[in-house]
Amino acid sequence: MMNALERRSTFALSSIFALRMLGLFMIIPVFSVAGQSYQYATPTLIGLAVGVYGLTQAILQIPFSLIADRYSRKPLVVLGLLLFALGGAIAAMSETIYGVIIGRAIAGGGAVSAVVMALLADVTREEQRTKAMAMMGMSIGLSFVIAFSAGPWLTGLVGISGLFWVTTIMGLVAIAMLLLVPKVTRYHRNFQQGYLLQLKQVLKMGDLNRLHLSVFTLHLLLTAMFIYAPPQLIEYAGLPLSSHGWVYLPLLVLSLFFAFPSIILAEKYRKMRGIFLTAIGGIILGLIVMIFGFESKYILLIGLGLFFIAFNVMEALLPSWLSKAAPIQSKATAMGVNASSQFLGAFFGGMIGGQLLLLNNTAMGWSILTAVAIIWLLMSFGLAQPRYLSSMVFRLPEAKQTDEWTSQLLAIHGIEEVVVMSEQQVAYIKVDKQQIDDAARQQLTHLLGKEVAI
Repeated sequence: MMNALERRSTFALSSIFALRMLGLFMIIPVFSVAGQSYQYATPTLIGLAVGVYGLTQAILQIPFSLIADRYSRKPLVVLGLLLFALGGAIAAMSETIYGVIIGRAIAGGGAVSAVVMALLADVTREEQRTKAMAMMGMSIGLSFVIAFSAGPWLTGLVGISGLFWVTTIMGLVAIAMLLLVPKVTRYHRNFQQGYLLQLKQVLKMGDLNRLHLSVFTLHLLLTAMFIYAPPQLIEYAGLPLSSHGWVYLPLLVLSLFFAFPSIILAEKYRKMRGIFLTAIGGIILGLIVMIFGFESKYILLIGLGLFFIAFNVMEALLPSWLSKAAPIQSKATAMGVNASSQFLGAFFGGMIGGQLLLLNNTAMGWSILTAVAIIWLLMSFGLAQPRYLSSMVFRLPEAKQTDEWTSQLLAIHGIEEVVVMSEQQVAYIKVDKQQIDDAARQQLTHLLGKEVAI
């Protein structure tokens, strides 16, 4: 079970993630219409204003994450959120479409998704990591549904410029939420190398690349589905666009009842690879149902439900698996590459979804998405079961210097990382139990001042 510190930090960091996503998503369902009111607006420039955020996110995730592996993560999160708030303010004050594009590009420059996830990994024990990442994934899904429901309503109240001001306020509130997260100092066996070598090391790891491909494909399918499915909900299910949020919300809630047991199986019984492949199979099954049943309201909803259940299981498993597979000294870098893959997937998903609408063959469109998912499944069979570390929680020794104490711990074979929260006088010690022998246990007992059962 999560301790109080983990619950507080997970709530705060999930809220930061959700507030940023709300600011992004609320614009999407309204800007194609509301954007026409800006000077010099054309359909191409309106599309650029929506999409440029994701492009700058994809470009800057890796630089932010490379720096986050060398320095404190919290100041980088603050910088990213300030850029997000500034971009919203510039867009809110703009009268031309070019001003909005500049504002959205600056907001996207706050590319700290990977840094937030790495910080969450720092402040949660290995055994609670999947649960924490699941809560973050659920907050993202919920923010998506709320945004698509609230965006048109808020625009009617405060106008499109007011909606951009709301995103600025969300960015500032997110900075305040960071106060709930403890100050963290990380200690590990630091293999000093240049930024380029660090990035090359991450990009050479086969399983990491399969996870990057997975998040790319997952968000490609999600974005394409959200473009492709709404016209079918209107035509075949008789649901107006304004009611679609009330379709997605129950499906999201329903998916939670399947996602959390899957996460427990994956973590507690070390079945992560099996659950992962099963979730891809669930996505494929949902898409196949929609190939043959899109003309029926209830079969269409069943297909969407299967898709959502599998999506939310994947959304929880991917960050957790990534944090296990990534080199400890390059955790944020690996998450940065993964986040860039996610945003690129969403970008290409939007392009593909638009092209599918031009097909005038609904079954063919769902078949194309199914084929993409099948290729993803075949490429994922090469994934190996992730390495499982364990975390121990200890009070910091009062009589010893922290740096010296952590250096002595890291000299013990089997100790992978020590995360110190000095204000709380607590340390998380990450251990590979398979590497710990009797000599290591004796050294640990001496350093920690009490018998250690591993």
